[in-house]
Amino acid sequence: MKDIISKKVKDLAPSGIRAFFDLVLGMKDVISLGVGEPDFVTPWQIRESAIYSLEQGYTSYTSNKGLYKLRLYISRHLKNRFGLNYNPDDEILITVGVSEGLDLAVRSIINPGEEVIIPQPCYVAYGPVVSLAGGIPIYIDTKPSGFKLRPKDLDKKCTKKTKALCINYPCNPTGISYTKKELQELSKVILKHNLLVISDEVYDELTYDYNHTPLATLNSRMNERVIYLNGFSKAYAMTGWRLGYACGNKEIIAAMTKVHQYTMLCAPITSQMAACEALHSGSKSIEEMKREYSRRRDFVIKRLNELGLECIRPQGAFYVFPSIKKTGLSCLEFANKLLKQKKVAVVPGTAFTENGEGHIRISYASSLDQLKQAFERIGSFIKSK
Repeated sequence: MKDIISKKVKDLAPSGIRAFFDLVLGMKDVISLGVGEPDFVTPWQIRESAIYSLEQGYTSYTSNKGLYKLRLYISRHLKNRFGLNYNPDDEILITVGVSEGLDLAVRSIINPGEEVIIPQPCYVAYGPVVSLAGGIPIYIDTKPSGFKLRPKDLDKKCTKKTKALCINYPCNPTGISYTKKELQELSKVILKHNLLVISDEVYDELTYDYNHTPLATLNSRMNERVIYLNGFSKAYAMTGWRLGYACGNKEIIAAMTKVHQYTMLCAPITSQMAACEALHSGSKSIEEMKREYSRRRDFVIKRLNELGLECIRPQGAFYVFPSIKKTGLSCLEFANKLLKQKKVAVVPGTAFTENGEGHIRISYASSLDQLKQAFERIGSFIKSK
């Protein structure tokens, strides 16, 4: 039995995050600052709504597109918050997490050999998903520009084969985001090269220093070429519910729905019912979580500065991406030794493409008490170098 595995899959590297955290399983007294998951429980009213829906007998399939009620709520939410106009009938698709939305978007627009530009360091899934669809991921190093994609760098990377840009902001792993003015400058290059944009904005509610601006709001020409991805995992602490959504022009959403109906069919109805309640009553919970994350961010940045680890101040999400070059260790060595010697788990920067070397990702989606304990251990580890 040889060659039973697809060459594309065989050549695919496993997730650097999950590979590292296999080491954590079974270890006692480990403080994990690695996995990008809120430490909050899904707000009670959202949980209650899901339970009540089960008691009412809502256990069937939904439309491939998702519950109409949820699509209507999403449409109203985006209209009220950003002035975005998406028709719930044919411009919104409910997905199994933002991850499925990303996969559907790429498979729906990319032909074999076409290029997708991806600023790096970036979330682990972007490049592999493009490769699996037969596309070619083209990475742009954002380190020299403070981890932000510059218009001139985007312009230089575009070729006749370039089909799309995949962008995530606030960004995992760096926490950086973009002002409206910065997005307007990027949009000029996007329009110049007639690019489609897959815009992953799942951390939009967790933007701390200025208001989040969706790319699709800049002008009508941008609106028609942006595939807007969002979901409920981060803002509403609903990671395990696996629910996201994609919005865009009806031609693209129809194509994504076609792939979705043959692979996933529909998102779980219980999760969709819970999401309706999240949009109906979850804003207070978001603000409470956002204030706590902002407080933790300030603490983490302060401690990193005290330890002499350079770090760009994140504008959103719940990650910092400090440099550990002063220690003389590679990011993998640093993460492994910190875990083994001090029992603190962080993610090596190379999990987010090779451009992440010299950095680690620290998640501050942990309690302040845990963060204080973790940084005592990190400080002790650095002093021992």
